[in-house]
Amino acid sequence: MKKFVFTLGTTAILSAGFVGAASASTSGTYEVQKGDTLWKIAQSHNVSVDELKDANNLTSTLIYPNQTLNLSSIKEIVHTVKRGDTLWSIGQHYGVTVEEVKEWNGLTSDLVFPGEQFKIKTAQAAQSQPASAPVAKAAPQAQQSQTAQAQQEQAAQEQTQKEQEQEQAQVATQAQAAQEQAQAAQEQAQKEQAQVAAQAQAAQEQAQKEQEQAQAAAQAQAAQEQAQKEQEQAQAAAQVQAAQEQAQKEQEQAQAAAQAQAAQEQAQKEQEQAQAAAQAQAAQEQAQKEQAAQQQQVQQQQQQQSQQQASGKSMTVEATAYTANCAGCSGTTATGVNLKSNPNQRVIAVDPSVIPLGSKVYVEGYGQAVAADTGGAIKGNRIDVFVSSDSAAQDWGRRSVKITVID
Repeated sequence: MKKFVFTLGTTAILSAGFVGAASASTSGTYEVQKGDTLWKIAQSHNVSVDELKDANNLTSTLIYPNQTLNLSSIKEIVHTVKRGDTLWSIGQHYGVTVEEVKEWNGLTSDLVFPGEQFKIKTAQAAQSQPASAPVAKAAPQAQQSQTAQAQQEQAAQEQTQKEQEQEQAQVATQAQAAQEQAQAAQEQAQKEQAQVAAQAQAAQEQAQKEQEQAQAAAQAQAAQEQAQKEQEQAQAAAQVQAAQEQAQKEQEQAQAAAQAQAAQEQAQKEQEQAQAAAQAQAAQEQAQKEQAAQQQQVQQQQQQQSQQQASGKSMTVEATAYTANCAGCSGTTATGVNLKSNPNQRVIAVDPSVIPLGSKVYVEGYGQAVAADTGGAIKGNRIDVFVSSDSAAQDWGRRSVKITVID
């Protein structure tokens, strides 16, 4: 795995400018301006102070205005981490510090892993002579003072660098130990992970086997239940069939019994009808005999009445008819005859001042009757003949008849 925070080619280094100073020339050099320091120039061109010092054979950080610095010899390579590498060993191999390697590759820890690729910047020694300082125009005393100051700065820087390298070596040793420990832990974790995976695989196979057994058992159970259900359905169907046949047999017996009963009732009904017809025939014959006898009696009475009319009082009257069941009628005549109990009684209502009550009167078309009743509308030559029904009264209507008072 590659880890790069940035990538700077030679062209990019040469083209970078510095604020407030002259830009680098196309030949890969830079002319120091007044107020410049190695740190400011390194920051402006994305390189380190050590790289500038190595590229220009500088033994201190002391630089002078108008001094020319070489930038073109700074190059970068890619290092692939091998087993046993540490940031400290990589830095020692290329002559750089651990912090520079971390800075160039954006690392936040000292741990590295085989296969990772890191960007390393190196500075090749310039083929030309070291950049010479311009002829100093200052007095010899000033040059001696500057030289002493530069030597002091160089001694301090060398001491600082020595302490830094010792600290880096210690950190690298600790990082190497931590890395080896982490690698051992990783291998142990991988081993444990493989064991867990194997156990999980075995458990999964066991679970799958149990699931298949459970499915087989469930299928067998379902088949058994289905067979039992079909057997119960067959038994129920047989019972239903038997019940249907029994019901049909009972129904046929009931129908036969009903037909026999109906035939018996029909015979009895026909017998009763025959008896009723015989009785009706006998009654009709009896009625005919009685009617004949009554007609004979009426004829005899009419003959007697005809004989009596010759000596009686005759007159023409207006005759209407009434019944015992008319509205407001009590059914009993003025002389006490109960017409409801004697519906065949021959009675007429008269005006007593014309025909005395109790008189026998022969009425044309009605026969001989007794003047046994009166009426509010019966005045003068008016009579009201009694009939047994409303239809007979309607048939009589209103008519003029001749009557004869016999007695």
